[in-house]
Amino acid sequence: MRVITGTAKGCRLETLTGMDTRPTVERVKEGIFSAISFDIEGRRVLDLFAGSGQMGIEALSRGAASCVFVDRNRQAAEVVRRNLRGTKLDGAAQVMCRDALEYLRGAAGPFDLVFLDPPYAAGLVASCLEQLVGKIAAGGSVVCETDRDTDLPETVGTLALYRTYRYGRVVVRIYREKG
Repeated sequence: MRVITGTAKGCRLETLTGMDTRPTVERVKEGIFSAISFDIEGRRVLDLFAGSGQMGIEALSRGAASCVFVDRNRQAAEVVRRNLRGTKLDGAAQVMCRDALEYLRGAAGPFDLVFLDPPYAAGLVASCLEQLVGKIAAGGSVVCETDRDTDLPETVGTLALYRTYRYGRVVVRIYREKG
């Protein structure tokens, strides 16, 4: 896995071994960043369920101002830290080894861009969306990656479904802050 473009273009990223973490596949990552390409530079990013940190690192590489990476797995948090050092993007990042919902309950925000990619079977996307209401800046986006069997509402508080993309069994939904 590599950074697609930006200041860290081509840098290899370490991933966790085992089946506990499922990295976003290249085709899906490329599609997501194509869809949000004008919503990255100078933005405050939150990468929930960060895993290797590839989504937040890609955003930082493309000019995001900062990124908070959240993953409850200590090994994942360490991999994110190593990937940030390897890409020289650690100065604009904060890594939190915490449960995502717990983090969201105390997070002040606002965030301009959120990547939300929990384990598919955990059923956490809807709960996280609810916790993100009021923490997204005006015009901000939440990018949700799920399997095709996951149903999500059209609106959650002030977040409204903006676009949906399908990549085989993977569905990417982008919510925008209406407020």
